[in-house]
Amino acid sequence: MAKKEYSVQEIIGSVAAGKIAPIYFFMGDEPYYIDFLTDYIMDHIPMSEEEKAFDETIIYGADDMSAGKILSVARSYPMMGKYQVVLVKEAQKIRNFEEDITPYVLEPMPSTILIINYKGKTIDKRRKLASEIASKAVLYESKKLYDNQIPSWIVDYLRGEGLQIENKAAQMLADFLGTDLGRIVGELNKLKIVMPKGTTTVTPEIVERNIGISKDYNNFELIDAVKVKNYSKALMIAKVFGQSPKQNPLILTIVTLYDFFSKLLIYQYLADKSQMAAASKMGVAPFTVRNYEMAAKCYSVRKTLENISTIREFDARSKGFAQTTTDDGELLRELLCRLMA
Repeated sequence: MAKKEYSVQEIIGSVAAGKIAPIYFFMGDEPYYIDFLTDYIMDHIPMSEEEKAFDETIIYGADDMSAGKILSVARSYPMMGKYQVVLVKEAQKIRNFEEDITPYVLEPMPSTILIINYKGKTIDKRRKLASEIASKAVLYESKKLYDNQIPSWIVDYLRGEGLQIENKAAQMLADFLGTDLGRIVGELNKLKIVMPKGTTTVTPEIVERNIGISKDYNNFELIDAVKVKNYSKALMIAKVFGQSPKQNPLILTIVTLYDFFSKLLIYQYLADKSQMAAASKMGVAPFTVRNYEMAAKCYSVRKTLENISTIREFDARSKGFAQTTTDDGELLRELLCRLMA
């Protein structure tokens, strides 16, 4: 029986070695890897342009398509080459797709390569289709990354491109771009183009110059100030944030502060506070553990708990509860003063 689920590296390695599966089923909430794997397979199937013109079919589930129509194409023979390739995009929009596609999964056409994109959701793993795909096809679930996984992902992506990035720069990008991998890759590819000749390391200055994120006034620098109770720096950043609230939304800053103190509380209760052990337990990149080590010297467990409660209070206030006139900049300054008191 085949593995229940494959990794990106396994799928790429198999295709690169010429081992093409009859069915690929890519599903999940993160579209980047679904598109990446689909493009990779389509580019590496041994077909000439002439063969593609006759034996490559792309079907969109949004076009009032039924699984029956798809299977009719999948079960036909190639006209010119060895393979017929059928790519189904937006399969999640096809009515009764899971039920109707199951018979084909049981008996796939040997000369057909069927690639299914099932974005934004997953098939019900309790149903027959899931077990049949797991045993007869290549299944991959593309899961959304958590916020704290993004900096390391950026580091790894650029390493694969032959570049390095400073930790601060990676965190700046993560804070600014969020968890949309497609958007992140787009910005990283822009950086590759504008990197000064001979430069192989992305610095905060390069990010600031080309992405539009301030290297001095951002959530990374705010946490850097708060962790050691640097009042002047924290309040200066709050002032800048207040002057440009659209570029520095308060809700994002509150989430960042909440995440920091929540992780600090975990750190404070750890028996093993070594870098790798702490990073694993806290779900953070190893290089950030030093931040919590420093913060633990400035904040007691009791104060950390108090701060988490305070942040929740200000989150409610930022959404209109218990206050109507305080602007975001002033609200952030008040929050920081209470956190660092």
